[in-house]
Amino acid sequence: MVSAAAAPLGKWVMWQRISEFITLFVVVEPFGASCTFLAVTAAYKPAEKRQIAGLSVVIAFAVLLFFIVLGQIIVEAMGISLRAFQIAGGIVLFLFATWMILGEVKEISIGPDSTATSLAIYPIAIPAIAGPGTMLTVILLTDNDRFSVTEQAMTTLVVVAVLAVQYVLLLGAEQVSRVIGRSGANVLRRVMGMVLASVAVNAVLTALSSWLGLPKP
Repeated sequence: MVSAAAAPLGKWVMWQRISEFITLFVVVEPFGASCTFLAVTAAYKPAEKRQIAGLSVVIAFAVLLFFIVLGQIIVEAMGISLRAFQIAGGIVLFLFATWMILGEVKEISIGPDSTATSLAIYPIAIPAIAGPGTMLTVILLTDNDRFSVTEQAMTTLVVVAVLAVQYVLLLGAEQVSRVIGRSGANVLRRVMGMVLASVAVNAVLTALSSWLGLPKP
């Protein structure tokens, strides 16, 4: 009886983690971050590129972990309800998704004296990997009022999984670039933008339905 009752719960938890992974993967946009990585590390040796890739992923995780642990506390300390933050975050994510779909890729300028560590921090870790949209997303996915510490820990592991994929893509950025090319990267960015737009709209509708007492979308 226990195993029969636990099966649907386990399946729901699994699909929730998969949904979080897809959401974070789309928001992080690993292929876009890989393009940025290629552009700013062109003059570095392979060993240095690996070092920059590893450092940038670690820094990005530290930033996102900060927002997972303290993001909501800071927001609520400012007197902002999480429902309002969810709506605002959904709107920002929707605008970000619109840029992904319609916008043009802009080259990021770097100074001539940039070191490997400074490049790992900016522009690779922030904002290419841990951008504003990603910071908002991890706060919404770890809402203290809706998710337990165990669920938040599992979401953190999902973040680690997404960043692990990002690390692999950074290491293979040159190979991926040769396979898909700039046109392929543009197509992927627009497809992921459509998925992210749907996620953003769903976040706003969920917050509004909770506020107005309507059925969940």
